This record gives sequence, C-alpha cells and structure tokens, in this order.
Amino acid sequence: MHRGRTFLDVTQGESDSEDDDAKSTQLANSTILRGVACLILCAAILFVIAPSHHIDAQKRLDSQDHHLSKIRNIEDDPRKRTRFFPARLQNLLAHSHVVGSHLKDVKEGKITVEEAIHAGGLHNDVGSSGHIGAGNLNANHKTAPMTYDEVVTVLQDFLKKLNSSNIKHKHATFHGIWSAYHDLILKYLYPFDRDYLRRMPNRREDGSIFLSVVTYRDEFCASTLGEAFAKAKNPHQLFVGLVQQNCDEAKCRSGVLEGGKMADVGPDPDCYEIFCSSAEGKKYCANNQVRLLKVKESESLGPYMARYFASKLWMGEQWYMQIDSHMTFILDWDHLSIDMLNQAPSKKPVISHYPPPHTADLAEKAKKNVPAPRLCGPIFATSDLESQIVRLEGSYNYDSVKLKKPRFAPFVAAGYLVAHSDLLKEVPFDPFLGYIFMGEEILMSARLWTSGYDIFSPTVSLTGHHYVRNHKPKFWESIHRTFSFGVHNPLQMLVLNRVKYQLGYPESARDMIKPKSLFSAIEQYSMGTSRPLDEYLRIVGLDMNTKEVRFTKWCETGTPPPGFEKYRGLYDT
Repeated sequence: MHRGRTFLDVTQGESDSEDDDAKSTQLANSTILRGVACLILCAAILFVIAPSHHIDAQKRLDSQDHHLSKIRNIEDDPRKRTRFFPARLQNLLAHSHVVGSHLKDVKEGKITVEEAIHAGGLHNDVGSSGHIGAGNLNANHKTAPMTYDEVVTVLQDFLKKLNSSNIKHKHATFHGIWSAYHDLILKYLYPFDRDYLRRMPNRREDGSIFLSVVTYRDEFCASTLGEAFAKAKNPHQLFVGLVQQNCDEAKCRSGVLEGGKMADVGPDPDCYEIFCSSAEGKKYCANNQVRLLKVKESESLGPYMARYFASKLWMGEQWYMQIDSHMTFILDWDHLSIDMLNQAPSKKPVISHYPPPHTADLAEKAKKNVPAPRLCGPIFATSDLESQIVRLEGSYNYDSVKLKKPRFAPFVAAGYLVAHSDLLKEVPFDPFLGYIFMGEEILMSARLWTSGYDIFSPTVSLTGHHYVRNHKPKFWESIHRTFSFGVHNPLQMLVLNRVKYQLGYPESARDMIKPKSLFSAIEQYSMGTSRPLDEYLRIVGLDMNTKEVRFTKWCETGTPPPGFEKYRGLYDT
C-alpha cells in the first residue's frame, strides 16, 4: 500500500498554517495593547500620588525645622533641653550617671571626668562650686541644702551597692577591686558629692560645733560621746556626726590574738544605742544632736572614707572638729577649742596635734599650765608596704612655757583637728581614696596649707587618746575577709599613688602610673590655689625627689616658719 500524500492532504495543511499565523498576529497585538494600557494606568497613579508625597515630605521638613527652632529657642534654658534627649540619656541624667558611655575613656586616661561630663556643651548651668551633676540638667534641679535624711538615704544606697559589688568581686585581684570601686564612685558617689558641695547649707554664726566621730568596732565609742557632752561647756551647741562601722552578726571575728590567731566573738557594742539609751544621752539624741550613719564591717573602706561619710553629716555648724572614737576630754573643751582658734594669728587657723595618752590627767596639766605637745617630725616610710609615704612621728613637749597664742605647726593629725567649718567646702574629702590607712595626714596638711589655712598646735591638751589597742579588730582584716587574705597591702599601695601624685612624688607622675582611673576627678580634690605646694614642702623640710627630710628647727623651737617672721614677737618668752 502506498503511503504518500494526496492533493487534498496538502491543501488542507496549507489552510491550517494560515489560520495559525492569523491567531499569532492577533495575540501579539493584544499583548501590546495591554502593555500600553498598563503604562497609562501607572502614569495616572503616579500623577495622582506625586503631589501627596511632595506635600508629606514638605510637612516633615517643616516639622524638623520647627523642632530645631524649639531647641534653638531654649538653648539658654538647660533644664528644658533634656526633654529632647533620648529616653536612655534622660534616665542617665535623672540618676546622675553623668559619665555614661565615656567611662572606658576615663578609666584609660584618655579624657578626664570633667571633659566627659562637659562634652557637648551641656554645662551652662554649672554652679559656683563647680558642680557638674545631673541636677543642673533637668527640671528637677534643686538648690536647697540637702537634708540629713537626703544625705543618709544616698549614702545607705551607695553602701548597699558597694556590698553587692564586694560579693560579686569576692575573688578579684587588687586591680579588680580598685576598678569595681572606682566605677561605683564615679557612677554614684561622685555626682552626689558635687551636688552636696553645691547645695551645702550656710554656715551658722551661733557658736555650734560639729564633732566628726568615726568608729570601727570600738568599745570606747559610747564613753567618748558621753564625755564629749558631759564635759562640754555648751552641750546644746554640740552636734555629732557618727559613722559607726560594726559587725552586727551573731558570730563575728576578733582581732589578732596571742599566737597570731583569731576567735569567734559576739556582735560589737552598738555605740549609738548605748549612748542614746543612757540617762545623759537620751535628751541629746531626742534633740537630733547625734546624726548616725551605720556601716557594716564588710563595707568598711578605711578611716579616711569614714571621715568622708561623716563630713556629709555636717548641717551648717560654725566649727568643725574631728576626733577618733576612743578619746577623753577636759572640762569645757568646746569653749577652749574655739578660744584657741580665735587666739591664733591667722584668718584661717587649724588646731591639731597627737593628743597625750588617755591616762594623762588633763585637768592637772591645765592647772599647772603644762604646754601641749606639738607634731613636728615627718619621716619617709621605709617599709615596702608603705610605699615611701610620709608618716608623722609622735607629738613631743617642746615648750617649757604655755603661751596664750597657739604656735605654728607643719602638720595636722587625723585624730584631733579643729577648724572653721568652711574647711569642708574649701578642702573637701576625696571619695576616691578608699582602702588607705596612711597618707591622709600629709595629704590633708598640704591641701589645707595650699588652700590658705595655717596650722597650729594647741596651747593646752584638751583631749586624751587610747593609743594601745592590741588584739582589737582592724579594718584591713575586714578587707581580707571580704575579698581574700593579703589583698589589702597591694590595694593600698595602688591607691596611694593618687596621694603621692598630688604631693609631687616623681614615681607617681601621670605618665608613670596605671591604671589612669587613679586620676579620675583628681582636680576636684587636690591642692589649693592660695599658696604653692613647693613652698609648703620647702617650709616643712620634705624633698619628694630624694626622699630626704631636712631639719627645719622652727617647729621644734616654737618660732614662726619662714615667711611668717612678722609673728615672731608673739612667741617671745
């Protein structure tokens, strides 16, 4: 059978092909028309929405201009300016966390605290005292003096944070302990301190005395308060700032006993409770004449920081007196203290020395006109643990005749000091000096002298001091229990670099010391500007470069120091 195509088959195939071409042409034309229609529709939509988009953009620009205009209009009112800050920054400012993201740079010494805080021109409202805390930057800015309750609330809150930090850093190295402490001070206590100094109450002119008493697990504290009030000529004018550092646990630890061991003991005597529940003390405590800050043993930062805390309990008293918590007093000690200050040939006198031991009969010495001992002899410590800091040797009775005018002296003692209370504002305690047990006396002496204060020894001994306290707890033992045994010595040596830098030790210059956080805010707590440090060191015979003490003679002989010869006639006998 033949399988070829017939004519009919061929014709039919051509007809089918022509139909297919026609359909393809129609499909192509339809696609083009639909594309044109889509383009027209898109153009129409763009035409409709374009004016609206332009209007919205213009509105946004107008809004931004209005926002910037509002900011420009309030540039002179820093209290309102913060309302435009991000919520996080507003929160930081509200809580005085003023260093913020610059903390790392401050710790590394790239910028100072002041530079970090003043960055961005946010300090137009800085107070006359140099305050740079958040209080100047928000609507809650306060100018009224801080109340006792305000101060104690802040300090108690800080101590709680310190306690938490100590637990967290239990096994830290001494560098880690310093870093944690520094950050806590910078974040909380430093802004408070600047705010307190800006808002300090006015000094009263009523003869009142503020007595700073700091106690560390001391059984003599209550008797010290008792004698202070009982033997004061004007006890109603006496106000005590008591910083009580105690172990309140059921099981505490003793000091180092015979054989180098310690033992479990009961809780420490509550100085405040004992005095305030006594027949004599009740009325003074009821009259709010004893202001208390309680500190746990584990929160103790050493005697210097305890005095820092006590200084914040001052509420405008005319005179400031600083003592230890194991003292005895002569009758009318308060009146005699003020009289000595008034007799001193200076506009800004400070009376200070190491008192005689508590066994001395102060009344008998006064009756026989026995002159008070004077603090003259400094030494550079030779122990590696003391980092060559200047230490003061004991007071001695250099004089044979008691004079009415107090004699000049080169140094102040931390355990007995009386002065005009403006000292607390002009030479404020440094919150960055935690953990030290030495160095505070030479630093305070230099800061006072360069701030225009003249130092004198008392004409008569007004207090006695319990010097020998063997086997009693010491604060560095608490540091070892809080962290690890042996950590206090290197920690103290580290912090002492801050003291030595201020005193001009060449090995503690900024470029020699790390971490740079040791210098945070140091300008706020350093030497005064009334007189140069070099002149003070020359007068008292100290050479920080060679670590040599030059005998100056004037202190021992009771004559005025170089530069004060015009007062020589006051001491002729």
